[in-house]
Amino acid sequence: MNVVKQSTLFDKIWNAHVVQDVPDGPTQLYIDRLFLHEVTSPQAFDTLRDKGVPVLRPRQIFAMPDHNTPSTSEEPLPTGLQQMEALKRNCAEFGITHFDRGTRDNGIIHVVGPEKGLSLPGMTIVCGDSHTSTHGAVGALAMGIGTSEVAQVLASQCILQQKPKTMRINIEGTLPTGTTAKDVALYIMSKMTTSGATGYAVEYAGSAIREMSMEGRLTLSNLSIEMGSRAGIIAPDEVTFAYLKGREYAPKGEAWDKAVAFWKTLRSDADAVFDHEVTYRAEDITPRITFGTNPGAGIAIDGTIPTLEELPDNERAQLQSQLAYMQFAPGQRLLGTPVDYVFLGACTNGRIEDFRAFASVVKGRRKAPNVTAWLVPGSWAVRQQIIDEGLDRVLEEAGFELRLPSCSACLAMNADKVPAGKLCISTSNRNFVGRQGPGARTVLASPLTVAAAAVTGVITDPRGVVIV
Repeated sequence: MNVVKQSTLFDKIWNAHVVQDVPDGPTQLYIDRLFLHEVTSPQAFDTLRDKGVPVLRPRQIFAMPDHNTPSTSEEPLPTGLQQMEALKRNCAEFGITHFDRGTRDNGIIHVVGPEKGLSLPGMTIVCGDSHTSTHGAVGALAMGIGTSEVAQVLASQCILQQKPKTMRINIEGTLPTGTTAKDVALYIMSKMTTSGATGYAVEYAGSAIREMSMEGRLTLSNLSIEMGSRAGIIAPDEVTFAYLKGREYAPKGEAWDKAVAFWKTLRSDADAVFDHEVTYRAEDITPRITFGTNPGAGIAIDGTIPTLEELPDNERAQLQSQLAYMQFAPGQRLLGTPVDYVFLGACTNGRIEDFRAFASVVKGRRKAPNVTAWLVPGSWAVRQQIIDEGLDRVLEEAGFELRLPSCSACLAMNADKVPAGKLCISTSNRNFVGRQGPGARTVLASPLTVAAAAVTGVITDPRGVVIV
């Protein structure tokens, strides 16, 4: 009797895209969508020129500048401008769709892809950027790749990859008031560490995930890379379909109905076995904040930094090093700590839902005088929606300025750099040493927590701030 092996969602998408398995080597995987930005693509195009190879399927490739794009009307920094001009020239030469800076189609690539319906369930999606995992929220297999691999896809629409193991992370229950998808991600990382999912493709599941909005799912999938997984995926459902319907590049009419019928099959079988599985209770997850120099070094907003006595010997030196840089102390509570900068944006939290959350806290209040605030939409479409909903007026009345779409202070490749020694509470994805500027100190948090700090001037529990 033949027993049919039950498949995970990851296996279904992976197997459907296998071109060939190389004996004792990687898998040749077909890629449905390649996204390009200005930082990791120039060398890939140079490789094609050196080898005299054309782009195989330019219509499946979309490009836009985002990392170096300024969030003000000022010109980009010289190096960034050179990279953006090179991207524009390369796309024109090879016939690739290019969403130029300042146009309505432009924005952070991991925000624009889903919002335009370029990222769809069942796809394989790659980009020369580690946070490509974002697109897995729509039920796609999405991975960040290196520049040499970008060249592979440009030339062949395929990539050579070792198949990862599978992991399912279940979040069961109902998230408490004030807890967001960002807090869920920071909680998971604090439990699993920043290497806990290395070598795995992660599927997020459970009742709390099913109740998340599409934008919350995008935030969660975005942060998969921060625990070592290159891919984070969520099974498509009615939330996904409602989000994608009517998007510019999504199927229309009969093609939409046919697509949805297929997308409904994209889920792990009931008896599918994962290489590793873990379950967390949603009720245990409260608003979070980081204290160290990696996204896994985090605590509950009302908690305390670990003491040296709580840690094994091999982790004490690391904690001491992180705290020395952050100017914090073992056992310290972060509530009440003054902040210098707040940053709302990035591919993690630069969507309309994030700006709605921020506005709900600051409405009727005023920005703290000691705070410099950078509120940066993830795309021009998000910025227009902020204006259409009147959120820009709410922000302006509270003393905030709405800036132009950009990666901005997430990685300080543009003019938005936090000065050395200053503390920034940020909705971005990484708090590495110098990530937001040389010597800058970063604590990661949700839009609600960042908003609470923006109006109080100190790290504040958002649950204690009455939402107007």
